[in-house]
Amino acid sequence: MRGAVSSTGGGYGGGATSCPQVGANGAVGRVHTLHAGAMAASPRITLLLSRERPFEVARLDRDGRLHRLRAGVYIQRALWEGLAPWERYRARVLAVARTWSSAVFCLGSAAVLQGLPIFGEPTHIHLLSTDGRSWCEGDVIVHGHADEREIVDAGGHSVTSLADTAVDLARVLPPAFALAVVDAAARLLQGAGKTLAVGERGRAQANRRGVRQLDWVQARATAVAESPGESVNRAVIEWLGYERPELQREFHYEGVDDRSDFYWPRLRVIGESDGYGKYDGDDPEEIKAHFVREKKREDRLRRHEGGFARWDWADTISYEPLDEKLRATGLTPLYPRQDWMLDTLARNPRSLVPARAAAGPGKRSAVRP
Repeated sequence: MRGAVSSTGGGYGGGATSCPQVGANGAVGRVHTLHAGAMAASPRITLLLSRERPFEVARLDRDGRLHRLRAGVYIQRALWEGLAPWERYRARVLAVARTWSSAVFCLGSAAVLQGLPIFGEPTHIHLLSTDGRSWCEGDVIVHGHADEREIVDAGGHSVTSLADTAVDLARVLPPAFALAVVDAAARLLQGAGKTLAVGERGRAQANRRGVRQLDWVQARATAVAESPGESVNRAVIEWLGYERPELQREFHYEGVDDRSDFYWPRLRVIGESDGYGKYDGDDPEEIKAHFVREKKREDRLRRHEGGFARWDWADTISYEPLDEKLRATGLTPLYPRQDWMLDTLARNPRSLVPARAAAGPGKRSAVRP
């Protein structure tokens, strides 16, 4: 098995000096167990290792029924082709876990094992070094670091803690995606009776990368947001110049309790963002029932409130369609538009799959819900 730490006398050799680093040199911290509630439901991914089942793997590979994840690790091709981008990334992370000894996952690789949002399919697998050196092999980056990390167990895998993972990702992701990760981590930690202040935590570390972005995220992060879509929407709505909406506003009309994603009380405008795992996109009957319920709910709210806007992930990431839909309700921007921040939605250099990938009815989103 590969080792996440190479010895002085051997190991990988020729490590690329251009590998991005979490920090400089330092030691890995203590090991704890991740709270079970932090693990999100994921599809069962069965990996086939040639060292364990050599004849079966050889036969299936010869028949073209396998997809190679890395040397000696395969997955059924039919399963691979049906996976969403973040599920494919999780399969790649699990393949590293099966072939590297003493692997400690960090950044997006820790996030996918902890149930945090993943945008597209990240390019690299990220491991934490225990000998202080940063180096690469293929799609695996081993990060040296100056700051101690708390190491936890996530489904049998060693990963950086939710708080450390959130801080590390919030330094380097595009800001709207960073906000989504921190919101999700705050929600999971709240369930364990803990809070998360990424700005304070980040500024207490030796690593100075992205500290201003950490402050920006901390000023807006909330455990109330129920999906990464809601988190990204809040950032885009702010950058378009609109006033901050209330989240999860409850309404009691016609004997029914309803709740909205966004609500602007000044003009009594309701906003709903679709496409974030609210229904099973693989079940046509559930899709039909979902839209019937939503139509009745929307009509009920329209009878008692002001404007009503509904949009999807593609509208948010493209942002102009979202702006048009908000204006159609009577909302008008109150603050200057932040085009330089809106431009960050178009690129995520850490991902193979563009975050702009749309998620319409029946489609799989490029964003892990």
